Amino acid sequence: MATARTMIAASSIVATALLAGCMSSGPDGGGSGRVMSRAVSVEGEWMSSDGVAISRFSGGAFETVATDTGNKLADGNYRMANERAVDITVISLIRQTTTNVTCAIATADQLNCTSSGGQTFVLNRRKTAGA
Repeated sequence: MATARTMIAASSIVATALLAGCMSSGPDGGGSGRVMSRAVSVEGEWMSSDGVAISRFSGGAFETVATDTGNKLADGNYRMANERAVDITVISLIRQTTTNVTCAIATADQLNCTSSGGQTFVLNRRKTAGA
């Protein structure tokens, strides 16, 4: 019984990580962020808007971990599509599915993302101690 609950909870977390707090914002993500004149790096840690998962971008490698357990939920890779967007290939480690995601760099601290299935979500740059 505990195993079934663990699998259901893990599946739910993976879905949440992939959707990272699915939101019903418009294509521009709403808000009026400052205008950026140069490319912004996505390197570092980004928190899902619901606080359930942290996504890490490092040298072309991508991973998502659960905030409560630290368990890896997804990995994959990313590349800058241009100076205002990043393309991510997300591989769910539990469901063994691959999803393509494109994130517009709304501000230096916010990514407005859309999956190949049309779900939208927001990732916010995670502030580190001393930052």
